[in-house]
Amino acid sequence: MREYITVCATVASLLLGFAQGANAAPHKPGPAAIGAARHAVRAYGGAVIDSLAAMVSFNTVADKDVPFERNAQHLGFKHYLKEHAARLGLDYVDYGYVVVIGLGQSSERVGIITHGDVQPVDPSKWKQSPFLLDRTSEPGRLVGRGTEDDKGPIATAMYAMKAIKDQKLALSKRLELYVYMAEESDWAPLEAFLKTHVPPQMNITIDAEYPVVIAEKGWGAVSVTLPARPGPTNAPDAPFISGFTGGFFGSQIPEDASATIEHATPALEAQVRSRAARQQGMRYSYAWHGTQLGIKARGVSAHSSKPEDGVNAISMLADALKVQNWPDNQAGALVNFLNDMIGTGIYGERFGTIAYRDAFMGPMTFAPTVIKQAGDGLQLSINLRRPRGKSGAQLESEVRAALDAWQKRHVALDEIKIQLSDPWIQDDAPQVPTLLSVFSYYTGVKHVQAVAVGGSTNARLFPHAVSFGPGMPGKVYSGHSEHEFISTEQLLLNLQMYTAAMAELAK
Repeated sequence: MREYITVCATVASLLLGFAQGANAAPHKPGPAAIGAARHAVRAYGGAVIDSLAAMVSFNTVADKDVPFERNAQHLGFKHYLKEHAARLGLDYVDYGYVVVIGLGQSSERVGIITHGDVQPVDPSKWKQSPFLLDRTSEPGRLVGRGTEDDKGPIATAMYAMKAIKDQKLALSKRLELYVYMAEESDWAPLEAFLKTHVPPQMNITIDAEYPVVIAEKGWGAVSVTLPARPGPTNAPDAPFISGFTGGFFGSQIPEDASATIEHATPALEAQVRSRAARQQGMRYSYAWHGTQLGIKARGVSAHSSKPEDGVNAISMLADALKVQNWPDNQAGALVNFLNDMIGTGIYGERFGTIAYRDAFMGPMTFAPTVIKQAGDGLQLSINLRRPRGKSGAQLESEVRAALDAWQKRHVALDEIKIQLSDPWIQDDAPQVPTLLSVFSYYTGVKHVQAVAVGGSTNARLFPHAVSFGPGMPGKVYSGHSEHEFISTEQLLLNLQMYTAAMAELAK
């Protein structure tokens, strides 16, 4: 999944047409659905893990140097899906970037939307290869890239369809599993595909969170580039920051950051150490080379739409350096910008007047994710997730006003880029009560309600679509992190819920 952060609230506040139905006491799934779900776990509890292991083994990260149609890992993954579908007695059609795996024949269809590509990964941070399913190092957990986002859901969906086929359930609707191969990097091929392909009439994505997601925040990014500027010349021996880097990719809360200070002193190091010691969840290392002090910071990575689940190394390192006023050379100006405009918060409270929240969708989140060289400039990327409540034009105007004010106090920025997508709300999804009933039955949670999440899944491209798992509300989402996993218990719970939901929706 490309983005998300959960904010539960009453569906009634949305004033949606189906709000009363979504909040009604959920009914119990029918005996056929319950029987199929029970059969799925008993017959395929081990096989679904083996299938997940096979899927994880393919490195389906997008490669900018190898076109998709020639990427051996992507092609190998699709070939595995084709053979696996045949073994399970499911039909398979390859449309290039999209493959469709189906069960049943009917003009009425239920779509299950997933993706087979995964986010980039730093192998050095994993106990084993991230593309080898680790079943042993953490008892009860299945560790590997894609386990939660989104190969685990693909494996469970395929065995859910197999269990329904085994039980010979009478289906009035065809089930179709859509696997898109570029969700994490490029939505254009899917948008082009849907211009000529008629999608199912009813859809669920299994790329977000339970119990049911009916609203997604809009994804956004603010990028600023600090110009190349030399170190201070009026006081040659004064300390200044000569380097600052951090982050890995834009949809990950950064786990690593580093800074270099010239003309540092032991007293300055002691000040930085003292300030850093007040932070929670951070680790620092310090190295001297003459009078140059290098500092490395290690936080906790997370999905960038859930900044509260991580510890942002960029923000925290900048805060640790907030022990004096730094000269506005390139890296120093960047540190000043981070401390002045963002701080260690995640809601944009310091960035002029941009902060706001919606009663249902929650607050806008605002987090720095990547710092990198861009030619002679030093570029900072900030990821934001915005709820309804402000127009894109208003928010962009407020961002630019805040940047203008900072530039007047410090230095002119070389380049400013602002990208904003719109929040999305599904107001026509008759399947919501059924999905809520399945979740309630299998978890024992009463009075379940639909929720909003922080960012974009492919649900917004399909008609009458909502999201249904695989993440549990209140749990840390591990997708996009350097420690992605799904528990065996959760994988099998998902298998039951997906089987029951498909059986109920297609009966």
